[in-house]
Order: sequence, then structure tokens, then C-alpha cells
Amino acid sequence: MFYFLLAPSLIYHWLLVIAAVVPAIFLMIRVYRSDRLEKESPATLWRMALGGIIAALIALVSERLLGLLLDLFVDETDPVYNIILYFVIVACSEEGAKFFMLRRRSWNLAEFNCQYDGVVYAVFVSLGFALWENISYVLHYGFTTALVRALTAIPGHACFGVFMGIFYGLARGYAMLGENGKAKVMQVLAVALPALLHGVYDYVATVDSTPGQIVFIVFVAVLFTVSFLLVGHLSKKDRYFKHDKNTFYFDGKTFR
Repeated sequence: MFYFLLAPSLIYHWLLVIAAVVPAIFLMIRVYRSDRLEKESPATLWRMALGGIIAALIALVSERLLGLLLDLFVDETDPVYNIILYFVIVACSEEGAKFFMLRRRSWNLAEFNCQYDGVVYAVFVSLGFALWENISYVLHYGFTTALVRALTAIPGHACFGVFMGIFYGLARGYAMLGENGKAKVMQVLAVALPALLHGVYDYVATVDSTPGQIVFIVFVAVLFTVSFLLVGHLSKKDRYFKHDKNTFYFDGKTFR
């Protein structure tokens, strides 16, 4: 008797988890299938997604600690409060944690032999992050949240991952050339640009007015469109870092 009373609740929670997971998996498949030259191994992709889940836990701790400090020094009614919260604490914590796990798990991989690989790895880390975050949200707030996040937040994380991956792939290429200065600049951009986009996304989403909602819709539409076009363009223009054992190719140059 107890089982039948409990079963509807269990089914409902499983449905919530499925609603949270499916959008992330769909986008992972889309990016994976766009890898034209040499697809990454399932083990590597799993490591990236798991790295994203770990990044979510790291970001959670960072956000809590920095949020406490923010509450101590800035009043919530101060307009600066939301700017610091969304652009510095949330965006930098989350994108910084993603990049930390991305670099830790992929920088020295033998499979990392094409520029587009950087996009694949970054998107899988970002979607692993979004998957874990989405499960937490929908278990607390239900199907409505699952639907909204499926259309906005999860693709949003994927878009941030695309921009991170573009510069991360460039960083890897320059590092292989021995141009460490350029490689470091690209790594900074791999965190800074996604963090900026993430901050704008979160900040505009909190503006409680009709013009604010319109700006948010336009921003999301442009972000998704540009990211979608970039994935297609980068996939078509992808090149191996190495053509063979003795020739190295990157940034339009061939080295022996």
C-alpha cells in the first residue's frame, strides 16, 4: 500500500529529471555530430561532461562565499549590487570553474588535434554544468521551470561554451606553435568573453519591465543565432593542428 502511495511522487520526480536532462543531451548530440574531421571518443566526452558537473559544485561554493562578502559591503537596494552579483560573482565563478575543469581535463589530450575540438570540449563541459544545474532547479520548481530553462538557460550555457571553445582552440594552437604570449591572451578571452555574455544574460533577465523583457528576448535570439552560425562555420573550416608526423599546421601557416 505504501508503494502505491509513493509511486506517483517517484514518477513525477523522474519526469522532472528527464525534462531537465533531455535538452542538454540534445545539444550535446548536435555539437558532437558537427565535429566533421575526427569525432572525440565517448570516454573523453564523458570526462568533459563530468568536469562540468564538478565545475557546478565548485561554482556553487564560490558563489555562496562571495555572495556573503557582497552582502556585508553592499546594500541589496544599491544598483551596483546586481552588477557585482551577476557580472562578477555569478558569471566569473561559473565560467571560471568551467574553464578550470576544461583545461585540466583536455589541454594535454592526444585527441585535442583540431581547433574545433576546443568547441566540442567547452560545450560538453558547459552542458554538463547546465545539466546538473537544471536538475536542481526543476526538482525545486517543477515543469514550468524545466520548460523555461530548456528554451533559455541550457542553450545559453551551450552558447557560452561555444565562445569559450573558440578561444580555447586558438590558445591550444598557439601553445603548440610555442607562441605562449598569444596562447595566454586567448585563454583570458576564453573566460572573459563568456563571463561578459553570461553577466549580460543574467542581468537583463532580472529587469522587471516590458522593455527589459524585450531586450532579453532580443539578446537571447541574437546570442543563439550567432552561436548556431559559428558552430556551422567552425565545423566547415576546421583543420588539423598536425597533418602528419613532421608537418604542423595552424593559423594559416605550415611548419616542419
